[in-house]
Amino acid sequence: MASSSFSVGDGFSKREQRFTGNSSLSRSSFNNGSLLPSHDHTHRKLKPRHIQLIGIGGTIGTALYVSIGRGLMQGGPASLLIAFTLWCTVILGVTNSMSEMVTYLPISSPFIRFAGRFVDDAFGFAAGYNFFVFEAALVPFEVVACNVIIQYWTDQIHVGIIIAVVLVCYGIINIFGVAWYGESEFWLALGKVILILGLIVFTFVTMLGGNPLGDRYGFRYWRDPGPFAEYIKTGDLGRFLGFLACLIQASFTIAGPDYISMAAGEAENPRVVLPRAFNAVFYRLTFFFVMGSLAVGIVVPYNDPVMAAAFKEGRPGAAASPYVIAMDRLRIPALPHIVNAMVLTSAFSAGNSYVYCASRSLYGLALEGKAPRILARCTRKGVPIYSVAVVLAIALLSFLQVSNSAAVVLQWFVNLVTASQLINFSVMTFTFIKFKKALEVQGISRDSLPHRGFLQPYYAWYSFIATTVMCFVGGYTVFLPGKWDIPTFLFSYLMIMVLPVLFIGWKIIHKTKWRRPEDVDLLQDKDEIDQYDRDYIPKPPRNKFMKYWDELFG
Repeated sequence: MASSSFSVGDGFSKREQRFTGNSSLSRSSFNNGSLLPSHDHTHRKLKPRHIQLIGIGGTIGTALYVSIGRGLMQGGPASLLIAFTLWCTVILGVTNSMSEMVTYLPISSPFIRFAGRFVDDAFGFAAGYNFFVFEAALVPFEVVACNVIIQYWTDQIHVGIIIAVVLVCYGIINIFGVAWYGESEFWLALGKVILILGLIVFTFVTMLGGNPLGDRYGFRYWRDPGPFAEYIKTGDLGRFLGFLACLIQASFTIAGPDYISMAAGEAENPRVVLPRAFNAVFYRLTFFFVMGSLAVGIVVPYNDPVMAAAFKEGRPGAAASPYVIAMDRLRIPALPHIVNAMVLTSAFSAGNSYVYCASRSLYGLALEGKAPRILARCTRKGVPIYSVAVVLAIALLSFLQVSNSAAVVLQWFVNLVTASQLINFSVMTFTFIKFKKALEVQGISRDSLPHRGFLQPYYAWYSFIATTVMCFVGGYTVFLPGKWDIPTFLFSYLMIMVLPVLFIGWKIIHKTKWRRPEDVDLLQDKDEIDQYDRDYIPKPPRNKFMKYWDELFG
C-alpha cells in the first residue's frame, strides 16, 4: 500500500506480500487461479486540493463546450436538459457506490482490483483491461484534438510538431512524480471551472440584454423553434428519439468517479480527503452539467444553420461551440478566441488524465498478477514507469493524423471503445452490490465505514440497470430500417462482445470461482491503511499562496 510507513525507494527490494493483519482467508483462497500479486510502491503525494480538482477536471471535458451542440440539434433544449439531469442521477448512484468502497480501502486502481476481490478474479481481469483500453485509446484522440483546436487560429504549424510537443509534455508530467500530475491537473482543472462558470454567466447576462446588440432574447428559442426537436422520425416518436439521442450523448459526456477513484492510492490522508471529494460530485454534476445543458439551449436555437454547418463541415476548435456561435451572432469579437484557448487546455488536461488513469489501471492489473510483473515496478518517486511508458507508446498512434487516410483509422480505433465507459459504470455498481452483501454476511456494520452512501443497495441497482441498458442502446440507430452500417455497429458494440471473451477466457485458463459473500476478503490491505492513518502527520503548505489554495479546496 502507498504509505508513509515505507521508505522511499524500497520498491525493488521489499518482499512481495499482499496479506497482512487479521485476514481469515488463506493466500490460495484469494488468489484462486491467479498469479501472486505484487506490492504497491506508489507514494501518497496528492493533496486535498489536487484530489478536488482532479475530480472536477475529470468530470468536465471539451464535450460540455462544443459537441453538446450536436445533442441540442437532435433533441432540442428541453430534451437536452431533461436527459442531462436524468443521467446526472445515474452517475450520482455510481459515485455513491464507489465512494463507500474506495474510502474503506483507498488503494491503487481500486475499482479494477475490487472487481476481482469482491466478485470474481476473471471479472476483475475483464474489467481492468476494458478500462485500460478505453483510457489508453483516448490519449491519442485528445492529442489529435489539441491539433484540431489550434487549427482554429492557424493551419501553418505542422501537425507532427504539435503532436510531439503534447506527448513530450505528457511524458514530463507523468514520469517525474505524481505530485507533478496533481499540480498540473489542479491548474488545468481550475481553468475548466473558470471557463464553464464564465459561459454560464455569459448566458444569463446576454439573455437579459447585456450584449452589444441590446437583444433581450431570454427563452426565445424555447418558444421558436420550440423545446423539442424531431430526430429521424416525425411526431411524438421523432421527439422521443430526439430525447434518446440526448440521453446517449449525456451518457458519454458526463464522467463518473473514475478519476477520483484512480487517485485513491496516491492521495494524502485518503479516508478524510476522499469522502469530501466524492460528496462534492453531487454539486459538480448539478451545477456544471444541468446548468450547462440549460445554458446551451438558451443561447442558440436547435435549428441554427451556422451550428449545423459547423458540425457538418467539421470546423476546427470551438467553431462549432454553441457559445461561440452565439458570441458571433451577438458581435462579441474577443470571447471566441478566449473560449478556444480554454477548450485547448481542456483537451490537454483530458489527455493528461487519460495517461495517468491508463497507466494506473495497467499498474493495478500488474499488482494483481494480471499483467507482466515488470509493469508493477516503480521509480523512487513512486511512478510506475513501465506502465506509463506503455501508455505513451500507445499515444504514438497520434502520428497517424499526419496522414489524412490514417486519421480515419485513428478515429475508428477510438470509437471502437466508446461503450467501455458505460461498462465501467456497470462494473462499479455491481461490485458494490457484492461488497455490501459481503459486509452483511460477515457481520461488518456499514456504520463503521469511513463513508456511507445513501439509499443503498437500491441506488446501486438503479445505476447498474441504467448503465447496462445504455450499453446496448448507444448504437440502436443501426437497427432502424435503412440505417444498417457495419462500422457504426462495431463502434457501438465491439467492447460489449469482447468483454465476455476476456471473462470466460481468464476463468477457463485460471479456473477462478465466483466469490461467495462469506469468502470475500474484506481485510486485505486494511491494516496498512489503518497504520497510515495512525502515522499520518499533515505537512504545512510551502507558502501563504499555497495555504490559501489548500484551505479553499481542502
